[in-house]
Amino acid sequence: MFNTFLTQPIFNTLIFLYNNIGDFGVSIILLTIIIRTILAPLFYKSFKNQTLLQKLQPEIQKIQHDHKDDREEQARRMLELYKQHKVNPFSGFLLILVQLPVLIAVYRVFYLGVTSETLKNLYPFVSQPEVVNSTFLGLIDLSNKSILIVVLAAVFQYVHGRLTLPKIKKGEPEPQAVKISRKMIWIGPILAVVILFNMPSAVGVYWLTTTLFSLAQQLYINKKIYGEDQSNNTTDPGISGV
Repeated sequence: MFNTFLTQPIFNTLIFLYNNIGDFGVSIILLTIIIRTILAPLFYKSFKNQTLLQKLQPEIQKIQHDHKDDREEQARRMLELYKQHKVNPFSGFLLILVQLPVLIAVYRVFYLGVTSETLKNLYPFVSQPEVVNSTFLGLIDLSNKSILIVVLAAVFQYVHGRLTLPKIKKGEPEPQAVKISRKMIWIGPILAVVILFNMPSAVGVYWLTTTLFSLAQQLYINKKIYGEDQSNNTTDPGISGV
């Protein structure tokens, strides 16, 4: 069932794109954009929730401090705050649950590659290519690992993590939650290096493209939530120094 509803459609879309474009790397990028466009509403909602949660950290900490001896009242006030701002604190977990099968299917497609065996999974209306050149723009062989792709994926993963940090008004102390988040943003780049280092660089191209898509979405969300008019009187720890 997993192969029928996820792996096979993704593989067929990749080959269809390759048949019409002729560049394996560009086909992966377009495939990634298609997948992310389909999942865009889910990612948008999750990113928006995470950004709002970061923005609400001062109010959350105040509730935790004011009602530290009354857990029931603390929970009630927190729920009221989330309801008021229409925030779902569990949206991040839901995104992971939905995205994980897609990620596994994509990685399976790229890891198995395009072989005589995998080409047996093509739909009747998708032509089998005579030869599959696995290079990207004639420069990078995507069937092998590429340090350049790994480094780029890790760098942009870090940039995206920085963008998720909340804006702090000038002169205000940095909340503890922001300090923790600042350290946590290193997890993404480290995972990118660990996972991609021994993977075919085709996986890295997918990772890099989806990270850039996420970065663009996060920029839009930040602009929508914080507003352009705040850019002159706030300091953004997520962008400064990048």
